[in-house]
Amino acid sequence: MIQWLEDHLMEPLGKIAQNIYLQSIRDAFVIFALPVIITGSIFLIIANPPAEIGGMPVLGPLVDAWVNAVEPIQAQLLFPFNLTFGLMALVVAFGVGYSLGQRKDMDAVMAGILSMLAFFMSAFPVVDIEQVEFGQVLEFLGGEGLFVAIILSILVTELMNFFIKKGFTFEMPSSVPPYVLRSFRVLIPFMVILPLVWLLQWIVYANFDLTLPQAVMAIFQPLVTASNTYWAALVMILLMVVLWSMGIHGMNVVSSVVYPFWMSQLAANADAVSAGEEATGIVTEPFFHMFTHIGGSGVTLGLAVFMVFSASIQIKQVGKTAIVPSIFNVNEPLIFGLPIVLNPIMMIPFVIAPVVVVTINYIMFATGVLPPVVVQPPFTVPLGFGGFLATGGSFMAVLIQVINVVVATIIYYPFFKRYEKQLVAQQQTDAKE
Repeated sequence: MIQWLEDHLMEPLGKIAQNIYLQSIRDAFVIFALPVIITGSIFLIIANPPAEIGGMPVLGPLVDAWVNAVEPIQAQLLFPFNLTFGLMALVVAFGVGYSLGQRKDMDAVMAGILSMLAFFMSAFPVVDIEQVEFGQVLEFLGGEGLFVAIILSILVTELMNFFIKKGFTFEMPSSVPPYVLRSFRVLIPFMVILPLVWLLQWIVYANFDLTLPQAVMAIFQPLVTASNTYWAALVMILLMVVLWSMGIHGMNVVSSVVYPFWMSQLAANADAVSAGEEATGIVTEPFFHMFTHIGGSGVTLGLAVFMVFSASIQIKQVGKTAIVPSIFNVNEPLIFGLPIVLNPIMMIPFVIAPVVVVTINYIMFATGVLPPVVVQPPFTVPLGFGGFLATGGSFMAVLIQVINVVVATIIYYPFFKRYEKQLVAQQQTDAKE
C-alpha cells in the first residue's frame, strides 16, 4: 500500500503542495487575513454574549448583565466586526497579489496594491457612484467576494509581470530617486489593467445586472454547498492524514485548495449570528484545527502523553521533546520522531482516529449540540480554549474537544503498545549484544 501511495499519490500531490498559486492563496489567508478575522471576531463575541446553551442560561446574573449592557449598543459594537469581515476579500486580494509577486520576483507591494484596487473596482455596480450605498457593497468585499478576489489577483499579477518582463514600463535615469523609479515602472500596468477590469465589470453589469463577485459567487455556490457536507469533510481529513503519513504536510496541501470554501462558510456563519439568524456552516478551518487537530494533525495529544511514560527509551526521549509543542497543536516532532511517517503500525490509528473524530464533530454540529463556529482562533490555542473561542463561548465545545481526545487516545493505545513492544525488544537485544 505504501509503495502504491508513493507511486500514484505522492508525486501529483507533491506538485500541488509546491504550486505557487496555491501557496500564495494560503499565505494570503494565514498571513494577511487571519489577524483581521480574529480582531473582528472579538467584537462579534462581545456583541453576542453566550447567554444560553440548549435553552439553559449560562453563568446566570453575570451573563444577564452582559446581555443587558451590550443590547443598546450592539450595532456600534458590531461596527468593527462588519468592517473587518466585510473587507476580508479586499485583504485577501492584496495578500494574493503580494505573495505571488514575491514568488515572481516582482515589486510585491505594487502587485498587492494593484490586485486590491482591481478587486475593489469589481465589487461596485457600474452606475453613478454617489447612488451606491457602501453597506450594499460590503458583503461582496467580504466572504462572498473571496473567489473573485483570488482569481482576479492572480490574473492581475500575471498581467503586471508580463508588462514588466516585456519592457512596457517607463524607465528613468539612474539618478532618479528609487521611490520615483518604483512608481513609474508600474505606471503602464496600472494604466492598462485597471481600465480593463472596469471595462469587464461594465460589460458584465450591463448584460446581467450583476457585479463580478455576484456572478462568480453564483457559479461557485454549488461547490460551496458541497464543501459543507460530511463526505467533503471526510475526504479532506483523509487526504490530510494520508499525506502526512507519507511525509507531506497534509494540512498545507489541502488548505491551499479549500481555504476559500472554509472562509466563505465562516464568514456566512459570522454574518448570520450578527444578524440573529441561523448559521449553517459546519466545515470551516476551525472545524479541523480546533476540533480535529487537537495536539496536531491526527489528534495526537493523548499519544504524546503515552510517549512521555513509555518503556522504550527512544519513544520516551521523543515524547519529552514532543509533549510541549503538542499542547499547542504542533506535532511535527512526534510525526517525524516517533515516527508516524511510513510507519505501518502507527499509520493505521493516525488515519482512523481523525476519521472517527471528524464524524463525531460533524454530528455534533449538524444536530445543533454544538453551536456554529464563528471565530477562527490561531491554530496554536490549546485544548479547551480553542473550542470555547471558536464557538463564541460554548462550554459544550470544550466537552466535545475532551471527548475527541479521549476517543482518539483509546484508538491509538493498542497500536502504540504494539509498536512500543517492538522497540523495547530491540532495545533489550541491543543491550545484550
